[in-house]
Amino acid sequence: MRNRNITILSCAMVLAGCAIQRAQVAQDARAQMVGFSKEQILACMGPPASKAAEGQTEVWSYASGNGYSSTVASADISSTGQATRVGNQVYGSANSTGFGTAVSTRRFCTVNVVMTNGAVAVVNYQGPTGGLLTAGEQCAFVVDACVKKG
Repeated sequence: MRNRNITILSCAMVLAGCAIQRAQVAQDARAQMVGFSKEQILACMGPPASKAAEGQTEVWSYASGNGYSSTVASADISSTGQATRVGNQVYGSANSTGFGTAVSTRRFCTVNVVMTNGAVAVVNYQGPTGGLLTAGEQCAFVVDACVKKG
């Protein structure tokens, strides 16, 4: 049992480490992509899911994420019972009730690349992009190829 707990804990730490690394990639992309041309964005991110334009400003939007979802469930179960013995006979009754709730959340990211005069001015992230320590981690999937490693 102890080895199983250590294995589960090790796996959880590896997964958390990956999420933290993706959050760092997403943070780096916001700074590194400023100044990229449209051609550079197309080369590293591909064609956008949608585009909007107003004057010299364009916004290209990309969906990003790995489909992560989390479910938290709780239950409240109570039961009562009563048994009576009369001679050799046992008479009994039981009552059981239960109530449960579950909340499921899904993380994803919409990456908005804002370009002015054909160059990236800012990169914005929208949506439930990660956890408390991993903000933006769901955005890394689409911007990863644009970020210099190392």
